[in-house]
Amino acid sequence: MLELTGLRRRYGSVIALDGLTFTVPPGQVFGFLGPNGAGKTTTMRAIFGLVALDGGEVRWRGAVVGEQARRRFGYMPEERGLYPSMPILDQLVYLGRLHDLTADAAHEAARTWLRRLGLADRASSRLDALSHGNQQRVQLAAALVHDPELLVLDEPFAGLDPGGVDEMSQILGERAGAGVTVVFSSHQLDLVEHLCEAVAIINHGRMVAQGAVTDLERGDRPRLAVRVAEDPAGDWARALDPAIAKMEGVDAGRVLIALAPGADSQLVLDAARAAGTVEHFSFESRRLSQVFRDVTGEEV
Repeated sequence: MLELTGLRRRYGSVIALDGLTFTVPPGQVFGFLGPNGAGKTTTMRAIFGLVALDGGEVRWRGAVVGEQARRRFGYMPEERGLYPSMPILDQLVYLGRLHDLTADAAHEAARTWLRRLGLADRASSRLDALSHGNQQRVQLAAALVHDPELLVLDEPFAGLDPGGVDEMSQILGERAGAGVTVVFSSHQLDLVEHLCEAVAIINHGRMVAQGAVTDLERGDRPRLAVRVAEDPAGDWARALDPAIAKMEGVDAGRVLIALAPGADSQLVLDAARAAGTVEHFSFESRRLSQVFRDVTGEEV
């Protein structure tokens, strides 16, 4: 399990991390979200010892992370972290050797990932001769070449075409299925909804929401969407007892209603029926993008 406890980091007057705490269990794809400047990259760098913390600690499998543990981690930074003029195969082998692979094992792993990512015929190419999407594939291969136990990726889907997105998604799912802990940041929240079991959302270096995606989308109050044919403006819902439910708005003739804790949705249905013909009645979940806006006050 990856545990981040009370992480603090200040750059002059700027507080990058302000007591950040969360955990990620093994075998899970975990989304790490937040607006630009929220502290995501600082957190990821702290996991790898690339940022000196002012307080807090990073633990892996119950122990404070040190150099030996980090040799079993894989990192894909948002910015290019490879040598632009070095042949792809050579640098993947070099990186594998830095993570304690033998020369033969590093060559085998590098060629395996190049084949898997459709780059077998570009093994001798320089990185800067590749398209942006193919450079992303090489970055992923570099993070995976030593078969890490923890995989941390900063905006891995940026610049990928739909085929590349599908390929990256499949690989992350496979790694988690093999027991690897996968943490990635992304502004593409539709992908996060599809791939992640749980997420953490931070803002100004602080945790503002975390938990299972389904729980966050459901929210702390169940929500209903109701359409009454004779009352598209939803006037009937304005008279609901606040102890039962509260009208939140109207969307294309559907009244959006938040139930009070423990309230019976049948009471809302009865009120809707009394107002006219009920054409639609369902529980509604927020999209993750709406959760993001609600807790950060910013657009995705």
